[in-house]
Amino acid sequence: MDELSNKVAIVTRWSRGIGAQIAITLAEAGASVVINYSRNQKSADKVVSEIKASGGSAIAIKADISSPEEVKLMFDSAISQFGKINILINNA
Repeated sequence: MDELSNKVAIVTRWSRGIGAQIAITLAEAGASVVINYSRNQKSADKVVSEIKASGGSAIAIKADISSPEEVKLMFDSAISQFGKINILINNA
């Protein structure tokens, strides 16, 4: 299933549960995934590792989405890594 190949998705406040599953599902569909977290880097890194182990592409970026400056840095980092952003999932 590669409907989203060549697409880049950001999943905000992914944390665990639904956000993690959204990130995994997007990666399974072919998207490169940016996992946003604010506190739990270990959990974010675990999902990134799972996506990469399945042949997908993902990174984790720490950012407080209530801070415009941190959101800008997150987007700048995502674009630096993947060249673009096509999809934004606000998982709050």
